[in-house]
Amino acid sequence: MKKSILLGVVLMLATAMPAATSFNVRDFGAKGDGKTIDSPAINKAIEAAAKEGGGTVWFPAGKYASYSIRLQSNITLFLDNGATLIAAYPTETEGFDVAEPNAFNMFQDFGHSHWQNSLIWGIGLENVTICGQGMIDGMGLTREESRIKGVGNKAIALKLCRNVNLKDIRMYRCGHFALLATGVDNMTIDNLLIDTNRDGLDIDCCRNVRVSNCTVNSPNDDAIVLKASYGLGFFRNTENNTITNCFVSGYDMGTVLDGTFQRFIPQAPDQCFPCGRIKLGTESSGGFKNITISNCVFERSRGLALETVDGGDLEDITVSNLVLRDINAAPIFLRLGARQRSPQGTPVGHLRRVSIDNVRVYNSDSMYVCLIAGIPGHSIEDVKLSNIYLYQQGGGTKELATRVIPENEKKYPEQTMFGPLPASVFYIRHANNIQINNVEATIMRPDERPSVCLDDVHNISFSNVIFNQPKAPAAFSLTNVSDFRTFNCRDIKNAVIERAEKQNY
Repeated sequence: MKKSILLGVVLMLATAMPAATSFNVRDFGAKGDGKTIDSPAINKAIEAAAKEGGGTVWFPAGKYASYSIRLQSNITLFLDNGATLIAAYPTETEGFDVAEPNAFNMFQDFGHSHWQNSLIWGIGLENVTICGQGMIDGMGLTREESRIKGVGNKAIALKLCRNVNLKDIRMYRCGHFALLATGVDNMTIDNLLIDTNRDGLDIDCCRNVRVSNCTVNSPNDDAIVLKASYGLGFFRNTENNTITNCFVSGYDMGTVLDGTFQRFIPQAPDQCFPCGRIKLGTESSGGFKNITISNCVFERSRGLALETVDGGDLEDITVSNLVLRDINAAPIFLRLGARQRSPQGTPVGHLRRVSIDNVRVYNSDSMYVCLIAGIPGHSIEDVKLSNIYLYQQGGGTKELATRVIPENEKKYPEQTMFGPLPASVFYIRHANNIQINNVEATIMRPDERPSVCLDDVHNISFSNVIFNQPKAPAAFSLTNVSDFRTFNCRDIKNAVIERAEKQNY
């Protein structure tokens, strides 16, 4: 019996501790006292593991102040419970690795163009894991695009890597990016808790990525964002990616991590409302293909954004089972633009074949309603919205109902980019083959704008749609619209919407 108990204890310890091929950073001189710069010791442990063909670099409980940690292939960084890896503040003589040269800086932000100026970085690696119940604290990182030598602005940066796993760790105030992954294939990101002062997960030019069970609070920027920049110096799509079972939000920084969920800070540094959303786009030289987003919750944030403005094609996107609460800008936003921050001659891209199903939105700002907007000569195509339930704040005026909306073809894509809109539920412009089925929209305060504005829209149908909007002058306002159909659509009076209500048809 005693032998059986002893064997059981040994087996339990074996599953809880790093493998026998582990390399304890303290054995290489790390102090873990929060004061000593431990990155030289950590890098020695990584080098020793690499010489052995790989292994686990183990951080026991402690506070490890550090500058740049240089990953190698076949390495696991294991942050044990109670271990915190802290980005130290740079000094006049010490700091993070210098940002490497990139001849293609002009096509994307500085932060997307460099990887070595980070707390943890790796380039051209395979079989890399960062895991454990510990924390990464980006205390000494800047959230700005600093070009000063020794200043770091990313917690984890990976370029052209394969077979990457990030699991279970917590990340706090991580600078411009908690993660910048560029050109990474076969990556799994699971059960991270990120509470940060700018972007959470930036997945750029990556293929076969699985993001699941993550909590990302990022009031000042995007929570989970897929991009396709030109940072690698060539076009590369972001494709075959999934995002599922995640919570994203824009609460005050640090208050999701500590469980207080505070709402005192009213806006992000871009002078707009707290961000914290899931987004595809902004950096969009390459395209976005075969993407699914499912079973996610947005709270105190901007809404879902699907954007391509630099020439990439955004196509074959499926979104399902979202809950959005206290949304401050466009709960659903589809934008095809022509900013064209790409090599000269890159044509305008396409946004097409998008399905969004089973979305519930509560307490959404009615100044920035669900928006589908292409540009003249380049329509958004083949979009299906179904089973959408919207509770909008309302409050729109007659003056807003007549507002002329600028095209802003080359403007940075943002859910508030057109200002307050002349519709209370949907504003759709430059679009073709749009289906909107099984939608119920409740306006919580009187609103004097039409429910839907359509401009240069062709082949569009509304089926089983209810607008609970008592003061609307009309359900639809139409300009240059053809092949327009409604089936079983009703307003607050439970009256069938008549053709006579569709002015300018």
